[in-house]
Amino acid sequence: MDREAIYDQIAQYLETAFEVPRHLIKPDASLIEELNLDSIDAVDLMVRLQEITGKKVSPEDFEKVRTINDVIDIVQYDA
Repeated sequence: MDREAIYDQIAQYLETAFEVPRHLIKPDASLIEELNLDSIDAVDLMVRLQEITGKKVSPEDFEKVRTINDVIDIVQYDA
């Protein structure tokens, strides 16, 4: 899955599951500060992306996630 497809999946999920306004969803947006996700929301997002991509994310790598770009990187490159 390419970066654009992953980004589209993230944006759609943030809009529907967490009611994040579309104009706030940008690649460099902070999940916590700008999008107001809490740690449980972030875990839900990662679980959803793992379901979509079939890729697992290690807890150590997940702790480093701060922005949407970080999420894309971790899902795209981790196996």
